[in-house]
Amino acid sequence: MGIVQMVIVLLVLVLLVKPVGTYLYHVFSNEPNKTDRIFGPSERFIYALIGLNRRPGMSWKRYAASMLLTNIVLVAVSYILLRLQQSLPLNPNDIGNMEQTLTFNTVISFITNTNLQHYSGETGLSYFSQMAVITMMMFTSAATGFSVAVAFVRGITQKGRTMGNFFEDFVKAHTRIFLPAAVIITLLLVALQVPQTLHSTLSVTSLEGVAQSIAIGPVASLESIKHLGTNGGGFFGANSAHPFENPNGLTNVIEILSMWVLPAALPYTYGLFARNKKQGWVIFSAMMFLFLVFLITVYSAELCGNPALNRLDIDASQGSMEGKEVRFGIAQSALFTTVTTAATTGTVNNMHDTLTPLGGMVPMAEMMLNCVFGGKGVGLVNMLMYALLGVFLAGLMVGRTPEFLGRKIEPREMKLIAIAILMHPFIILATTAIAFVTDLGKGAITNPGFHGISQVLYEYTSSAANNGSGFEGLADNTPFWNITTGLVMILGRYISMIAMLAVAGSLCRKQWIPETVGTFRTDNKLFTGILIGTVLIIGALTFLPAIVLGPIAEQLTLADGR
Repeated sequence: MGIVQMVIVLLVLVLLVKPVGTYLYHVFSNEPNKTDRIFGPSERFIYALIGLNRRPGMSWKRYAASMLLTNIVLVAVSYILLRLQQSLPLNPNDIGNMEQTLTFNTVISFITNTNLQHYSGETGLSYFSQMAVITMMMFTSAATGFSVAVAFVRGITQKGRTMGNFFEDFVKAHTRIFLPAAVIITLLLVALQVPQTLHSTLSVTSLEGVAQSIAIGPVASLESIKHLGTNGGGFFGANSAHPFENPNGLTNVIEILSMWVLPAALPYTYGLFARNKKQGWVIFSAMMFLFLVFLITVYSAELCGNPALNRLDIDASQGSMEGKEVRFGIAQSALFTTVTTAATTGTVNNMHDTLTPLGGMVPMAEMMLNCVFGGKGVGLVNMLMYALLGVFLAGLMVGRTPEFLGRKIEPREMKLIAIAILMHPFIILATTAIAFVTDLGKGAITNPGFHGISQVLYEYTSSAANNGSGFEGLADNTPFWNITTGLVMILGRYISMIAMLAVAGSLCRKQWIPETVGTFRTDNKLFTGILIGTVLIIGALTFLPAIVLGPIAEQLTLADGR
């Protein structure tokens, strides 16, 4: 039954890719379509309000500058609100102001679409902060990522045109995608018993006669955009393992599809922009192949259970249920784990720290690759980056100038791609090393063995990949961890974004070259294999030694019985 559950979710996803991808194309193609009649009036009002009646196309530099400036303003406003939340309205539980370094970490985490939480939502934030800061940035960070991805696709597919207008893309992402979808998902979750209220914490008496406080709040509205925007920050500290955030198997499937559909549909949208749907299916196929490998790995590992417990003749027929909810079981926990790190969402319905070593390696490896569907636009951009690299390498092997979508790939583009590729492992491995050689870093590790290495490596990998999930055994709410992970989140988000916008801007200006008999095709099975191989080789070269020191060494130790 577990396999059947996973197969059904996969089939539903595949069926949604084409219609959702087509809709996304209509939203961002800037060509007249039926959705203009529905959303046009409200968008024209917004454009008039912000003085954007004319929306000229932007160069990549202006597009990047507009994106950065918008994000800086949102960070400043959010920081002030969190530092003053005790004095602001909608604080029925009288929660105090957030500490400075934790505020820095939180606003950076949510503006970068990471949602790494070094606080517990129900005790660290007022209702006003949850809505005006957290929920607001869940919308805006997702819209930012979507806008950059669309600009990148325009740059590499269109002939001699600009990359679009950031503010127009940013507004459309809100009005035509995230807001309407969030309303629908919120209503579904409320109907399935997810709380949506502004009442204060409930005081109840248990059957044993013990007085208890139960946190509630505007949960459903945050949950919807948390998954649709691949954000992941939970209203409660237990995230989607909490029964108020994720009550049953049906809400679990809704949350999985919510965070997965848009990233999975983007490759098809890219194929429509490229006027070659096969291009989109090649990218989707490469992503899905990698995803299925990871899903099979984590499901098998958790189903086999913990080797140390198996040797004690304990009934392991249910697999390793440590840290998992019985209402989901192994299958839906494994699927959720694989999707949340493939889509760089970071929400969890089980505790990744309690996964078996090989099971815990899967979410870590997905974040290291950071291109298996990815978050809002991130996965597509990163996979196209590997596609450009694959074409370049293939061109070198046959002695031909590499071309992609009718443009020559030259040293300038490869230097920018090298920066984007190498920055990711550098900020992960460098900060992990710093944590291990300083007392401030080592003090947070709760496991002295190989699992402790995994805890630290996972934290910085999650920050750099803008995922936000964590091995929760790490005591990370300290100035050292708040500041270092905050800096990693900034570098992980914006350096790659700017570098890839620069690549798109460079390709956009180049003369289009028609295909010939000697053109290397990038829309067939051969290139799908090359693309998958490029991703795995680069990933192995950069991260395999670190993985061996963490989860693989832990697995071998448990299997050996020492």
